[in-house]
Amino acid sequence: MAAEAGGPGGAESRPAGPAGEFAISGPAVVLPAADMPAGHGLGRMRLVRIYQIGGFVLGLLLLLAIGQAGIAMYGNDQARDVVINKVDPATLEQFRLSTAVTNQDMAIRDYAQDGRAEHVVQYREAVRQEAESAARMRRLLAGVPGSQDVDRLLDKATADSRAWRAAFADRIAAGPGGRGVDPDASRDARRLLTQARGDMTPLQIGITRLHDRAAAKLRSRASTAQWSTIAALVMVVVTALLLAVLFRRTVLTPVSSLTGRVRAVSQGDFGHRLDVPGPAEINELAVIIDAMRNRIVRQWRISEEKTRQLNEQTEELRRSNAELEQFAYVASHDLQEPLRKVASFCQMIERRYGDQLDDRGRQYIAFAVDGAKRMQALINDLLSFSRVGRIARPEESVDLADVARQATDNLAALREETGAEVDVRDMPHLPGDRTQLTQLFQNLIGNAIKFRREGVPPRVVIDARRDGDEWVFSCADNGIGVEPRYADRIFLIFQRLHPRDEYTGTGIGLALCKKIVEFHGGRIWLDTGERGEPGGRGDEPGTTFHWTLPVQSHIGNGGDT
Repeated sequence: MAAEAGGPGGAESRPAGPAGEFAISGPAVVLPAADMPAGHGLGRMRLVRIYQIGGFVLGLLLLLAIGQAGIAMYGNDQARDVVINKVDPATLEQFRLSTAVTNQDMAIRDYAQDGRAEHVVQYREAVRQEAESAARMRRLLAGVPGSQDVDRLLDKATADSRAWRAAFADRIAAGPGGRGVDPDASRDARRLLTQARGDMTPLQIGITRLHDRAAAKLRSRASTAQWSTIAALVMVVVTALLLAVLFRRTVLTPVSSLTGRVRAVSQGDFGHRLDVPGPAEINELAVIIDAMRNRIVRQWRISEEKTRQLNEQTEELRRSNAELEQFAYVASHDLQEPLRKVASFCQMIERRYGDQLDDRGRQYIAFAVDGAKRMQALINDLLSFSRVGRIARPEESVDLADVARQATDNLAALREETGAEVDVRDMPHLPGDRTQLTQLFQNLIGNAIKFRREGVPPRVVIDARRDGDEWVFSCADNGIGVEPRYADRIFLIFQRLHPRDEYTGTGIGLALCKKIVEFHGGRIWLDTGERGEPGGRGDEPGTTFHWTLPVQSHIGNGGDT
């Protein structure tokens, strides 16, 4: 890039600096700020307005097409439901109704001949079948367009069947049976039965016509649904094409033109105007880029001076940070002594004057001792947190199995108190700081044991697997678990999810784990999708943390090693 150097009226050349810097040679070329181009065509409208109008029109057309297709498909489903779930079952019930009438006649005549009681049972069953079939037909055809004629024919058929039973069948069924049938009564019964059976033919024709109308309506609705779906698909394709054309006209073409003009400026043609036809945003962007060109040239000298000052300030800040770290370390150690004195003297007061204090006084002393101890723990945790990245003793190969065993041994008292089981699988050898890695494992295992479920012995599984250029570790437990919405919050310093009287701690443990892992070039996270006891079901409580450590050393610089 070309820019000015030297003083006013003079010019000089500077060679390119180190990577990440740039050299500017030649006199400054500063042009007057470009005026805003006069809008013409699409230039009178802003891009967001163009897309709002276009999106509204295209979306409305697409919504209408999809709505029409949806309505047609709904109508098709309704017509299919009428045919399959109403008319067809009603047709089957009509055949059962006709069969029931025939079975009634056969059963009652057999009873009249031989007087056997099972024929009366068969007759009663056929009567019940007739009534059920008629009721089911009425229920199925209720609300079906054009079913009134079928209902009328069904009423006539059932009425004639009842007349036959009243005049003939019920009388025989009520008698002793086995006496035959009187010829005159038989002729009258045959006439009534023939009339009842004859009613079945118009009923069947009526149902057939109703089925034909429903099937024709289904075919019509299916055709409408098919063409509506095709129209909706065509509309989707057309909408996509129109959006592509609109995007090309309003974005791609103006941006391509602007790119060519900017490239000319970047090659040294600082007098090249950046007037680009297109929406108002593109015109404004051209003016902004031109202003940036002028500002870069004007600010070059200032940036040179500021860079020199920044280097001096950086060096001073480095010295100040080193002194501040030393001060913080010394001050934190000096804070320990007053806290120890507070705790010790409070305990001495309790031992010497305990019999003169009431319960409230002893409670106040306990509060003071507990506060001092918690402050000591907090200072120690803060010291550990500050040492990460500042004091490190990296090794080329650390046996993480030994590290995990050391961390487990450090928690021996807690494990024995809670009956915890810690299962450490095969661990690799990786570069890192042994002390910090031990603290990482100890914090994670300690948390897994501390946040346990009441009455359930803690179980912790530490595992590792190779994934490319890094190892992925996991620490799974069967404890109370962590809600997924706290997956980020738990790694912040001083963040607690539980009251202090429920679970002890300073709220620094996981923040320290994150700092250790990131110092070694890895990352740590809560597995929000893998909950449950190790080796158990996924719906059980529990927590699983994952973290990575690189195969090659990525320990950060900037601390004393």
